[in-house]
Amino acid sequence: MDLKMWMMEFRPAVEEELQRAWRELVPEQYDGLRTMMAYHLGWVGEGSGPEAQGKRIRPVLVLLAAAASGGDWRAALPAAAGVELLHNFSLIHDDIEDRSDLRRGRPTVWKKWGVPQAINTGDAMFSMAPLAVMRLQETVGEQAAFAGVKRLMQACMELTAGQYLDISYETERSLPMTAYWPMVQGKTAALLSACAELGAIAAQADAARRAAFARFGNALGLAFQILDDVLGIWGDAALTGKSAESDLVTGKKTLPVLLGLQQGGRFAQRWMTGVPVQPEEVVQLSTWLEEEGVLAATLAEADRYTREAQAFLQDAALPNEAGAALRQLADELLKRNR
Repeated sequence: MDLKMWMMEFRPAVEEELQRAWRELVPEQYDGLRTMMAYHLGWVGEGSGPEAQGKRIRPVLVLLAAAASGGDWRAALPAAAGVELLHNFSLIHDDIEDRSDLRRGRPTVWKKWGVPQAINTGDAMFSMAPLAVMRLQETVGEQAAFAGVKRLMQACMELTAGQYLDISYETERSLPMTAYWPMVQGKTAALLSACAELGAIAAQADAARRAAFARFGNALGLAFQILDDVLGIWGDAALTGKSAESDLVTGKKTLPVLLGLQQGGRFAQRWMTGVPVQPEEVVQLSTWLEEEGVLAATLAEADRYTREAQAFLQDAALPNEAGAALRQLADELLKRNR
């Protein structure tokens, strides 16, 4: 089977497992809380459906890793649900921290129900995540359940630490390059690393295979984030000069920005004035960065981590259909268009 066929098989199974957790773990008498969670997960409300649910990439990564380790992907469904719940907890809180009005084309939870209820909804989803993973006791065994919950909570610690750094850096005009890697390691790579390793845990793979999958997910996450940084400046919306969401306008300390500051050229001189970048300046600043070699250097870093991910996956995955689909998934995630 190719990736598309795996996805078609995985998607309804993941939604069923998520809904099982939602039904069993959130008591019916808390109807409003259940509604807010169901809304955020894309199941209810105006605009609900596949688009509102997102791509469910993280649970797909868990299930493919399980199958590529020689296990039954169905047994890994509790772990897949757990990582998706943890991911969505972080999204609810991110939307509050960033004051984002929209998520997947719909009003965010805080926008509809207020910040206090959104915080509480995110907390509830966070609480559900390890409980969902604990169902590995039924599908695999107690040892896998314990190891899975421990791995998920380690990833959550890294995730929140990375977010702490991201928020802390907002008030800094410049940072050393060494500050970038712990931030993206936490906020992006940590959960993808956990997803891949959780699949191997659910398949009861040995320690070496688990470690190889963890390294694959980590490198994949770093490459993904670097390419996201590229799109944040040179993506089509940013190049029009009309997007207030350009990373240059919001002042994000992305890899291209830090590389540009190292160059000390026209971009760095403008940035270090401390005057916020205006949308109409985006094209000029992105051009300066490109002329100063920053785009090429950023893409070279993305290519380096992409090659690392491919090498680790070669070590981790069995030569079966799931392993081939996992390689295809990695290629799709890293095939970003400008």
